[in-house]
Amino acid sequence: MKFLVVEDEFTSRLILQKILQEFGDVHIAVNGKEAIGAVKRSLDEQDPYQMVLLDVIMPEMDGYETLKSIRQQELDHGVSHANRARVIMSTSLNDGKSIMTAFKEQCDGYLVKPIDRAELLKHLQTLPDWR
Repeated sequence: MKFLVVEDEFTSRLILQKILQEFGDVHIAVNGKEAIGAVKRSLDEQDPYQMVLLDVIMPEMDGYETLKSIRQQELDHGVSHANRARVIMSTSLNDGKSIMTAFKEQCDGYLVKPIDRAELLKHLQTLPDWR
């Protein structure tokens, strides 16, 4: 499997990378702009990400804007709803408005930091290629 971790905070990136690396390739982006570029390259190369873990609060471009752009790129590349990346928002924001905004922008899950390994693994099990 192929994962993209989009996280501006170093320790959170390391934790997510460590959890995910046993299940596949883990790529890192430190902000939304890098993430959009990585997703575009993966779609252009016909080697898309199966899962994107996306921080909400980031400099330059927040997670909501990034998610909206990722979904538009998938549409532009003709990716069906069933085959698009599973996007899991990860954030310290645990209020109803933040959660509703994330799902309105078409995320597939929402994890509150600090990330719980068991909760993340539940999301992994929703992937079609899960072992």
